[in-house]
Amino acid sequence: MTAEVFELTSFPIEVRDMKYTYDGRKYAVDGISFSVKEGEVFGMLGRNGAGKTTTIRILSTLLKRSSGFVQVLGMDPSTAGNHIRKRIGVVLQDESFDFTTVEKAFDVYGFIWGVSKGERDAKRESLLKTFELTDVRKKRMWDLSGGQKRRVQVAREFMHDMDVLFLDEPTSGLDPIARRNILNMIKDLTRDGLSVLFTTHNLEEADYLCQRVAIMNNGKILASDTVDALKTGYNGLKTVEVKLSGDQAGAGSMFSKVSSGRVEPPFESGMPYRIVTGNTQETMQEIIKLAASESAQVEWLNVRAVSLEDVFISTIAGGA
Repeated sequence: MTAEVFELTSFPIEVRDMKYTYDGRKYAVDGISFSVKEGEVFGMLGRNGAGKTTTIRILSTLLKRSSGFVQVLGMDPSTAGNHIRKRIGVVLQDESFDFTTVEKAFDVYGFIWGVSKGERDAKRESLLKTFELTDVRKKRMWDLSGGQKRRVQVAREFMHDMDVLFLDEPTSGLDPIARRNILNMIKDLTRDGLSVLFTTHNLEEADYLCQRVAIMNNGKILASDTVDALKTGYNGLKTVEVKLSGDQAGAGSMFSKVSSGRVEPPFESGMPYRIVTGNTQETMQEIIKLAASESAQVEWLNVRAVSLEDVFISTIAGGA
């Protein structure tokens, strides 16, 4: 890695033109730039392989970037890893392996971080309750379900104080109540100044939790702004969702003829087509006429406000 000139910034996380390659040929992270403010939840959105996890691994000192400017809490992760790790929390997608009980796992984690016995006990009891783990506190970790293990993995990170928290798909595999508990706890902590870098596939979570987001694809950031600002470009528009009955092999041809709005094909089989339009009545009438002419049957049709998911899909489709 070439020598870089670094300067102290006012952001807990500052990234400029950061690149990383695993094989020396293709960049998994390709020249991205962003910053995270104090007390902010910054979301990184993207499909698998977009570069989100690699970004978190670099910032949390687990990988060394190939090039670019990076600071976490005013320090370079590639040279000040020991100092940074004392002030951050990290929850990765990888499952951790513990051979003790749930309550002991909390205690050991707090001990490692130098938390006093009395404080460990108080925090453990609070976290067990918040994350609904009280009933399994005596169980060994390997006897838990996947969702329960994930809850322990996320919850125990809060046994110690931190300035920056990295969360890589933290709610994956969790039920709606557990997800909401985690999101609410993160919101509460940011009010005390905690800065959070949060990756997720769940666009509703990002909409609920994040002040700003970056949409990534193929190692690049395609769009980045506040959630509200990203939606502003769709002001006054609505989304018409349409699903055809039976075989949709000819759906692409049919929807390509829609002229009253912008068609966004589904990423996955069985998902509805979306048409972003300023005239929902005209669009619905057009779809019904096209379906009749193509001998297709509309299974269901729905109209709703434009969401962050619509922005995400449109951005990825436009930047693919």
